[in-house]
Amino acid sequence: MEDLYRNPHWLSFSGKIISFHCKGTPAIDDGETSELVFRSFSYDREHNALVEACEGAAVISRKTPAHVVKCDFAADCRSRVTAPCVLVNKTCSKRGNFQYSLFTVNSSNQFQPCLDFKLHYEIREPVSILQGPTVLWSHEDSVFYISLQTGGVRQIPLQLSHTLIAELPLHKAQIFILGVQKSSDQCSEQQTTSQSLGYMIEDGQVFDGSVVVPHPYMSIAQCILVLSADSVDSVLECAAVAATSNQQLVYFENAAVKDTCELPYEQPENIQVVHTGRNGCLYAISFRQGHVCTVWKESFQIASCWSGVSSFHVDDFLGCGTDQMLLFFPDESGGGQPLEKFLITDLCGIAFSRGQDAEAHKTPAPTPENYLLTLQALQSRLQSGMTVLRELQEELRVKERVLQQAVQTLTDMVSDRDTVVTQHEQEGLFALWESDDESKTEASDDKMQDTPAVSSKPHVDKLWHRLTVDQLVVGVTLNADSSQLVTSVSLSILTEKGQNSAPAVIQTQSQVFHLPVAHLPSSPSSPSSSSSAFTFPEPEAKRSRHHAASRPNDLNTCRLAVTAATELTPLLNSACVKCSVMLHYTQRKDALALASNSTPAVVFCGQLDLDIRSDFQTLLLKTPELKTDEVREDLLSLLAVLDRWVFHINSPENSLGDINGWILKRAGCKKIEVSPQYLLSNSSGPSAVMVLHWHQITPFQGELSIHSSKLQMLRFLDSLLARLPASCTVRPVSGVGGHGTARMFALALEKELVSLKEGVASALCEEDGAETKRHEETPETGTAEGLQRCREAWQQHTERSKSRLSPLVDVGRYRSLIQSMSEAQLDVDLAALLDNQRTPLG
Repeated sequence: MEDLYRNPHWLSFSGKIISFHCKGTPAIDDGETSELVFRSFSYDREHNALVEACEGAAVISRKTPAHVVKCDFAADCRSRVTAPCVLVNKTCSKRGNFQYSLFTVNSSNQFQPCLDFKLHYEIREPVSILQGPTVLWSHEDSVFYISLQTGGVRQIPLQLSHTLIAELPLHKAQIFILGVQKSSDQCSEQQTTSQSLGYMIEDGQVFDGSVVVPHPYMSIAQCILVLSADSVDSVLECAAVAATSNQQLVYFENAAVKDTCELPYEQPENIQVVHTGRNGCLYAISFRQGHVCTVWKESFQIASCWSGVSSFHVDDFLGCGTDQMLLFFPDESGGGQPLEKFLITDLCGIAFSRGQDAEAHKTPAPTPENYLLTLQALQSRLQSGMTVLRELQEELRVKERVLQQAVQTLTDMVSDRDTVVTQHEQEGLFALWESDDESKTEASDDKMQDTPAVSSKPHVDKLWHRLTVDQLVVGVTLNADSSQLVTSVSLSILTEKGQNSAPAVIQTQSQVFHLPVAHLPSSPSSPSSSSSAFTFPEPEAKRSRHHAASRPNDLNTCRLAVTAATELTPLLNSACVKCSVMLHYTQRKDALALASNSTPAVVFCGQLDLDIRSDFQTLLLKTPELKTDEVREDLLSLLAVLDRWVFHINSPENSLGDINGWILKRAGCKKIEVSPQYLLSNSSGPSAVMVLHWHQITPFQGELSIHSSKLQMLRFLDSLLARLPASCTVRPVSGVGGHGTARMFALALEKELVSLKEGVASALCEEDGAETKRHEETPETGTAEGLQRCREAWQQHTERSKSRLSPLVDVGRYRSLIQSMSEAQLDVDLAALLDNQRTPLG
């Protein structure tokens, strides 16, 4: 390994280059005195050379040799002035102790002692000098540091492996250490777990290191540079770049990988930012073995590479207000001065070199494999697009043939000719509705075989109840077979006050929820309908396609859960109350029967004993991570008693981003695992429970459902509006849900039909009115001339009737018609998307 102590250490500061080295001079007592010498150089553009600006020296040891360990610039906490710093190792002969001293160079070009400390070992790993000044180093999987505030060497209270040291550019810069903490399981020696941790030097705070660098990248990151940082609601948000051992430069934003670039060299050591002004910024990465690589910040592509570099620096060496890169190259002959071969450039038009060609040591960047992967992806997309285009063209040809056959059939019917229609199999079509009796019989037989027999009354799977806030919630769950032909479902609660008195009916409010059939192992796969939907029998071909393409969370594959909520006040007369639960429903004779033609019915669900003195603390508030039926019932109880508000959020200028992730970062917000689309915020007991549901319609539109009290809803909206862009609009939606989305879809379709009718009528009414006024005179038929005029009027009427089959419309009215139809169709698409994407609870 090269002895770095014998070579001068270079540092760029305030547009100058400073070299530090130690030299020994003979002493009077046959010893050796060690002096710390620095020399400052500035670039002279007229002579194209680095000329000496100033120098200084100080005696640091009179009996032992000294070596320069590290030099860097750091801010002094006392004077708040950034100055060059140099760490020197003064080897002691007594029992192998090592004495280290940190010096700073003041404005008078004099050395000032800053820190002194002794160690029983020699620092072998890289050392960092950061603000304070603070010196940090690693030794045996431990990190040590010393600064003016500590007064001595301290060790961080964490055992970290593969540490990263950096600064957070907050309003007050903070030094932090990242690493992986490993702990063995006491029960099993073979099982080990690792966790990414961070440690703040100033306040000793321990935080999750994955908020800066994701855990998979922690063990391979070699160096890191934090670009920006901010603390939002006690959550750290930062952007950083890191060079990994896999020859990658990775850009992280809020602990998420946003971009990567393949690096041409291994073993990265340092990352610097080069600000070139209007031309953009560069990331300069230094590697071992004398390699340097630059990457454009905007495109995240390699800009240039150099090899054989002895020293690399970034500063404003020309005094023009922007940064340049200074690269020193070794003298191959071995007799030249150290500053005789260098290059100053910013890759944007500035290039000054001495002792070599400006492009001599510049190596071309290797062609990354990402280009090939991008080309393959584009080829795949092109082939997929061509396949879709061919399918559309084939469908268009089939439609044209069907239309031609339909026109030919109509013509033959008018002319009393026989029509020969080709079979649908020859055209590649399938029949939606079977016409012959044999197919109807087969379809009915298949339907009887596929559909299991259902009882005349709905079957209740489970009866449960909860005490939530100040209300009693009673719920029943119906199986999938019972949910198929029932509608208008509700619950009522009857209390038994005595043997001779009649049961009293308590006022309740019922709600219907959809539960997936997949949660019941024995549930059949037949479709079930909601309380307001009707199921129509379909032919075999369409039914088979429908089942093959059905989704797991489709509402047609859900069972029903009905809840009834009532206040506890009428039930507080006695300690123990017996209640009977009755299910009210409307049963249709078949799926085609309308609800108005059905007969209301009542079924007894069971009896429950309500003991008010019991503990009804729900599992949902304690552990929302559980996936049990009891937690699901707790969620249904909360949704039944909490007030609900729905808001439509529209952001026309900016995308909304990850709203769901932002909600999860709020204090107390957790995902309900039994229904992952719901988030729970339980900050201070049941009275402050809030259930949230975010539904992303498009990247610019979404729907937010809030189940909570009114005060909590207003507080949450206030914090959400502070996060959303200023151009966002938040509009409350009334009457949404299962019935509301279907109603919105129906109203949008009706609006589209009315717009089409009115638009076509307005486009043709002026033409018809003009023709009517022109031909409203009726000629007399008493004379030969009148008969001739009548014949001409009849011919004109015939021509006008033919022209009505393909009328000519004014361009302006046609454009207005197309614009109104496009707006109406956009509303229909949005309503259809809302109605199609609503999912059941589960």
